Amino acid sequence: MSRIAVVLVVKLLSVKYPFFIGLLLVVVWCTLVCLSRVYMGMHSILDVVAGVLYAILILIVFHPALDIIDNFNLTYKYAPLIIVSLHLALGIFSFTLDTWSTSRGDTAEILGSGAGIACGSHVSYMLGFLKEPSPDTLPFTIPPFTVTLLGKAMLRVFIGLVVLLLIRAVMKMITIPMACKVFGIPCDDQKKARQRMEVELPYRYLTYGTVGFAVMFVIPCLFTWVGLH
Repeated sequence: MSRIAVVLVVKLLSVKYPFFIGLLLVVVWCTLVCLSRVYMGMHSILDVVAGVLYAILILIVFHPALDIIDNFNLTYKYAPLIIVSLHLALGIFSFTLDTWSTSRGDTAEILGSGAGIACGSHVSYMLGFLKEPSPDTLPFTIPPFTVTLLGKAMLRVFIGLVVLLLIRAVMKMITIPMACKVFGIPCDDQKKARQRMEVELPYRYLTYGTVGFAVMFVIPCLFTWVGLH
């Protein structure tokens, strides 16, 4: 009951103060993630501080160009090719910085997810699934909170998670043996094989690129097909 009460309070406040609530949730979530990395011993306080400063610098540089980048990703004919090539090049570069570590795999995972999401958005826009809202529909109104709405939301979350987990499992089964075979690396010990860039980069990039594409294109199409849009 307490969780439901919290959700209702956030919902009511977000109607009146949407920017404040959104900003608060982002700050709280980012703080919890940073603290969890420190608690698990994966990073130090200085790593977290450096990451925050990098994030601020990136926002200062890229925020004025976000609309231009977004328009390019959605409308330019060869945007997917450029996005995939750029993200893959960044992944290869990150693997050559130092010796193997789990952070290299995390970087490839983030780059692959970003490429998949961008490509999924591009395909959805080109097929007319991402339409600009008409002026008469703005501003958007929040639908009334009902049991039916809650049930549909929970069903969407369940179906989406199941589909994504299946896609991830299938891609993992395919990409690791395929990379080992292509580059002639023994695949008996997958944990050891994944310490090689030739295996870890394709596995992370292709697997999570497919997951990102599914999030932005495949699963929304599935929801529309089964009537959960």
